[in-house]
Amino acid sequence: MTRLEKFIYDHGDELLRLAYTYVKNKQAAEDIVQDVLLKAFEKQSLFREEATYRTYLYRMTINRSYDYLRSWHYKNTTMGEKIQHLFGRSPEQDIVTKSENRLLAQAVLSLPLKYREVIVLTYYLDYSSEEIGMLLNCSSATVRTRLARGRKKLKLVLKEDGFDGTIENGY
Repeated sequence: MTRLEKFIYDHGDELLRLAYTYVKNKQAAEDIVQDVLLKAFEKQSLFREEATYRTYLYRMTINRSYDYLRSWHYKNTTMGEKIQHLFGRSPEQDIVTKSENRLLAQAVLSLPLKYREVIVLTYYLDYSSEEIGMLLNCSSATVRTRLARGRKKLKLVLKEDGFDGTIENGY
């Protein structure tokens, strides 16, 4: 395995999930991650170590996702893909769990971006409010406010969709 292949193997899946939560399009997310990983690999020696390398890659992915969302291509094309296997469900899981996970993923992705990103970064990627604040260039208090509002909106969306199960992680 080459250094580049190992680099992609180590970071690719995690960044792909992150990019997908922003752009909601698998092909666009793959393009974003490919671009981020190649640039990061080429410029590894320029990394200033002001944060962890993982945080640096996340910041690059978030910025590139924002660029995509502001692009002409995104604004003038319809999003053709539906939500597919966002959070890596295994074939061994039973149908009920799959259905609930799919419903939860759809509900999270239906939230406005500022709520969706803090929920994903908190509950799926285990970042603290301080770390998320650094990633999103806002205060940790803003992160906590967005998280509280996002959870509230998520509960409403799930209730509207008839979700009657319990939600883990304090939603």
